[in-house]
Order: sequence, then structure tokens, then C-alpha cells
Amino acid sequence: MATDLTAPARTRPDVAPIQRRTLRLLFTTQIIGGIGVTIGISVGALLAARVAGTAVAGLAQSAAVVGGALLAVPVTRIMNGHGRRPGLAVAYLSGAVGAVLVVLATVSRSVPLLFLGMLLFGGGTAANLQARYAAVDLAEPARRGRQLSLIVWATTIGAVAAPNFAALADRTTSGWGLPPLAGPFAFSAAAFVLAAVVLLVLLRPDPLLTARRLAAADAPVAAAVADVTPPAEAVAAPTRTARRGAGMRAAWQVVRDRPAARLGIAAVAVGHVVMVAVMSMTPVRLGESHGDADVLRVVGIVLSLHIAGMYALSPLVGWLTDRLGRRVVVLGGVGLLLAACAVAGTAGHHTPRLSVGLALLGLGWSGTMVAGSTLLSESVPAAVRPSVQGLSDLTMGLAGAGAAALSGFVMRAAGYPVLTLLAAIAVVPLVALALRPVPVGAPDEED
Repeated sequence: MATDLTAPARTRPDVAPIQRRTLRLLFTTQIIGGIGVTIGISVGALLAARVAGTAVAGLAQSAAVVGGALLAVPVTRIMNGHGRRPGLAVAYLSGAVGAVLVVLATVSRSVPLLFLGMLLFGGGTAANLQARYAAVDLAEPARRGRQLSLIVWATTIGAVAAPNFAALADRTTSGWGLPPLAGPFAFSAAAFVLAAVVLLVLLRPDPLLTARRLAAADAPVAAAVADVTPPAEAVAAPTRTARRGAGMRAAWQVVRDRPAARLGIAAVAVGHVVMVAVMSMTPVRLGESHGDADVLRVVGIVLSLHIAGMYALSPLVGWLTDRLGRRVVVLGGVGLLLAACAVAGTAGHHTPRLSVGLALLGLGWSGTMVAGSTLLSESVPAAVRPSVQGLSDLTMGLAGAGAAALSGFVMRAAGYPVLTLLAAIAVVPLVALALRPVPVGAPDEED
């Protein structure tokens, strides 16, 4: 790790092969990590219901979401000091420990151990989310959106394939003496460990530390062009900041001073709130019009279309982000979210129309996620970038968990149409922020 921080800066021609290698590794580990996350989550509610009862099964699932958000804080602190490689590895290993604890909780029927395991299991989600930022550390400005979206798209492969492995995992581990439904979490632990080992061994040189060295090397060059002498402390700032680590308070101060960074965080968080609020209550809505014999099949089809909207077209969304601009795609994503709320909220019990609404909801989320993450990453200095990105994921995760919790109360008190209306209203502040003129000279681009 110390070698990464003190090695000589690489010349610009060396960056392209490093970036290609980084993207290949991240793409591979996203597939592995996506399988690890989804194979466990696909049976998580059923397992929690057997261990703790149906009433708290949803809380166990929420624990994984909250855990992923909270683990973003220590993971980004590690990245600040030592780079992407150890940070991503620690996140995956946390998820592996959580998966093992869930297996032990199933064997011992321990509810507290189950919740602790699900909290740590969120480390797999934290790693998958942070990987998208690692994809743009060394990306050319004109290709940042496409390369970030490529890593987001890789999650689709693992998410689609994993549920098909759940039954196989359960049958395989039944001979080991494990209770039913514990097997998928054992496979999740193995997938997370494999992803962590691949990153630790092969993600060299570290993309974040390389980007910092290049930024430090470019500072004297830029000063020479401008015929000024940069102070020594300015040249050393990235390394010094990395060594001491920038916390959430420093990240918030950076975001507060940069309008583009504020828009990036808001786009990611608001898009996630709308998506989670509507998506989480859609199976309940479908249950109102379909009997027990059909509801699971219908829910599976509708949610599959939703997931396809979230991930399948993300490379196209990334291309549009680079081609049309970050703000334009954010506003496009908002428009799709509003359309989704209108279609789903007025669908009644018409399942095909509700399916269209959920597909639009996924597309809108993709627009705000890809464009917002790209805008955020390029709007802050490399020295504090991991902390700002961690703040974004923390905000997104907690906001999504809150939306999921509140959506149930709204659904029960006022119904699904009112829920979609409130979700649509939630995007109004984001529209105002996206349309707000940027002050001249605002520090909206990477230092």
C-alpha cells in the first residue's frame, strides 16, 4: 500500500492500458459479487420468516440495506488512505462474514445473530456500488458515463443468473447438514471471498492512487503554463489528505461548495427514493388482484421487467450521458420517473400497464444513477473523491430504507395511487436543483 502512494507518477500514455485492465477486473468481480448478493437476497425473506417469524422478515431484509449504507463510511475511509483495492476487498469480506453469520443463525435459530449477519451482508452491496466509482478514476472525461454504466450493467448478469443457482446451492449444502435455505448464503460467502481475492491480487496499480499521482504531477505543469509557481503544500495536498483520511464532514463541506456535486448526490438519492417506494409496494398491489396460485408468477414477471429497465440499458444511458451531458440525462431520468408514477398509479388492476410503469421506473432510476454518479465523481478533487462518493451511497441507502419503511404505511392508509403521487412530488426539488443556473466560476469540475 505504501508503495502505491510513493511510486513515481505514470505518464499519460500508460493510463489507457491500466484503465482497460481495471474495467475488465471490475466487470468480472461485479458479476461474481452480483451473484453473491442476489443469491442470498432471493431467499433472505423466506429464511428470516422461518427463523424470526413473518412479522420481522421484512426488517431482516431492511437490515441488509441499512448495513450496505453504513458500511460505505468505513470502506471509503480505507479507500482514502490506501486506495480502491483494499476498500473493495474489505467490503466484500464483510459481506462474507455476514453470510456466514446468517448460516450460523439459521442453524442456531438466533434472531440477534440473523440481524447482525444481514447487516454485515450489506457489505456485498456496498462493494458493488463503490465499484462503479472505481471505473471512472482514470477514465477520459468524454467516456466517463459509458465506463461507469458498463460496471453498472455487469451487475445485471449476476442478478439475473443468481436466483437460478439458489435451488442448486440449497441441494448441494443439504448433504452438509445445513438447514433448508441456508445453502444460498454459504454460496454468497464463497462468492464474496472470491471477489475480494481477485481484487487484492490483480487490481494493481490501484486506479484511485494512480489518479491522485497524476493530479499531483499535473499541478506544476498547469502552473507553468499559467506562469505561476504553485505552493509546495498544494502539490503535496492529495497525498497528505489521503494519508490522514477525509471523513464525512470534509466530504459534506466539499459538496456544499460545489453545485454540480450537490446535483449529483441529489439525483442518485431522489431517484433511489422514488424507485424503492413504488417498487417495494408493487407486489402488494398485485396481490390485491391475483390469487395465491398466480401472484408469485406475476410478481416475478413484473419485477423482471423492472430490473431489466434498471440495468439492461445502462450502457445506452452512459453513452447518452457522455453525448448529451449529465444534467440533460438527469432531467430525462426524472421525466421517466414521473411517467412511471403516472402509468403505475393509474393502472388500477391492469397488470400489463403496471408492468410498463415498473419498466419505466427502472429506466428513470438508471438515468439518475448513471448521470448523477458520473457528475458527482468528476465534480470533486481526487483527494476527497472516495469520501464524497461514500457520502452519496450512505445518503442513497438510508433514503431508500426510509422510503421502503414509509411506503408500507402510505399504502395501508391511502392506497397505491396516493403512494405514486407522493413519489412523483418527491422529484420536484431535484428538478429545481437541475434547472438552477450554475454561478460563473463555481468549482464544478475536477481540480
